[in-house]
Amino acid sequence: MNKKIRLWGLSGMLVLGVACSHKKEKALANESDKIKDSTAVKEEAKKAITMEKHRLPKPYHPEENAEAKISELVKQAQKQHKNIILQAGGNWCIWCLRFNNYVQNTPELKKIVEDNYLYYHLNFSPENKNQKVFAQYGNPGDKYGYPVFIILDDHGKQIHIQDSGALEEGKGYSLEKVKKFLEDWIPKA
Repeated sequence: MNKKIRLWGLSGMLVLGVACSHKKEKALANESDKIKDSTAVKEEAKKAITMEKHRLPKPYHPEENAEAKISELVKQAQKQHKNIILQAGGNWCIWCLRFNNYVQNTPELKKIVEDNYLYYHLNFSPENKNQKVFAQYGNPGDKYGYPVFIILDDHGKQIHIQDSGALEEGKGYSLEKVKKFLEDWIPKA
């Protein structure tokens, strides 16, 4: 009887071993499928972002002399008693394009900007990194990424840096957060 129990025990272990091996193979196959699915999802997301980038307006101009443009805006700001918003980023940056589009297509935000600010898209791209200009504002893109907002008073003095991540909500921007940001930096009368 002892021999029968041992044989039965051995055959049971073999069956268990085969079952465990089969479970491992199935688990590995499932992991492989998940990776394939994940890769497909990532590819679809990339494709969607590329399509979105293609259809959104491109407000950044790498060929522009940013230093001269900001100097011109400071003179204009003094005359109009407005502050200046430098939206730093580039046409390569989906969040930069989304923010521009969001403000331009949200009447409440667009009015706040038009009434109180001069707005400039400060380019940062391989074609023109505007290193000298960014250096004078402490290179905020290095710390926060893009877009990042640099607020200047009507004399060109930097008064605030805003991380755009703090203005996001879900897969877009928060109306309340963006509105508060814009209202917080309206020129004081």
